[in-house]
Amino acid sequence: MDIRQDAPAARFAALTTAHVADACLRAGVPVRCAPAAVVPVLPGRRLAGRVRPARHAGSVDVFLEAIELAADGDVLVVDDAGRTDRACVGDLVVLEARAAGLAGLVVWGAHRDTADLAAAGLPVFSLGATPSGPLDLDPRPAGALEHARIGPFTVGPQDLALADDDGVLFVPADRAGELFDLAESIRDTERRQAGRIRAGESLRAQVGFGAYLAAREADPALTFRAHLRAVGGAIEE
Repeated sequence: MDIRQDAPAARFAALTTAHVADACLRAGVPVRCAPAAVVPVLPGRRLAGRVRPARHAGSVDVFLEAIELAADGDVLVVDDAGRTDRACVGDLVVLEARAAGLAGLVVWGAHRDTADLAAAGLPVFSLGATPSGPLDLDPRPAGALEHARIGPFTVGPQDLALADDDGVLFVPADRAGELFDLAESIRDTERRQAGRIRAGESLRAQVGFGAYLAAREADPALTFRAHLRAVGGAIEE
C-alpha cells in the first residue's frame, strides 16, 4: 500500500467500515471489530490511521508519551480495560493529540469533558462518558506503548484503525491496499444493486433467489454465500 501517512484516510474516505469488514471476510482476514458499545462522541465523525497504542494505568503521562512517538495521521488507541467507572481521556489529551496531528482516538474505556471534546472536533470513539477521572494509580503494565486491547482483540502499530458511525474496525496495515480494493468493488456492486431496487427490480430477482432455493432443495449443503459468489452478489449471509 501507499506508505504515506494520509493514504489510509484517503482510501477510506469513500468507504465504510461495513465495506471493509466484508472485504476482510472475502480475503480470509480476521474481522476484528471493537465491541458495539464503542461509539463516536459525536455521530458523523470518521477516522483512519495507524494504531498508536497506550495502556492506561491511572496517569496521563502514558498518553503524552504515545503522542510523542506518534506520526501525523496515527490513531491513539487507549486501553483502559473497558472500564466505565472512570474517565481516562479528557479535553487536554484530545487537544494535545489534535495539535500533534493525530487522526483521532479510540478508547476502550470512558471519556469526560464531552462538550470540550465536541468543540475540539477530533474524532473520539469510546464506551461513553462519566465525570470522574482516575482515583488510583496502578503500576504501569509492561508493553504499555506496544499494544492495546480493545474488547477481545489486541492491536498495535502493525494495524490500522478505521471508524465511522457503524463502529471501529482494525485491519493489518500490510494488507490494507488489498482490502481497500476489495471494499471498493463491494461498494460499487452494492450501489448498482441498490439502484436496481429503486428502479423496481427486487434484490431477490437480482441474486436469483428462486434458483438458489431450487438448488438448495437438490443440495441442502449449498449456502447462500456460495450462491452469491457464483452470481456476483455483494451481500453476505
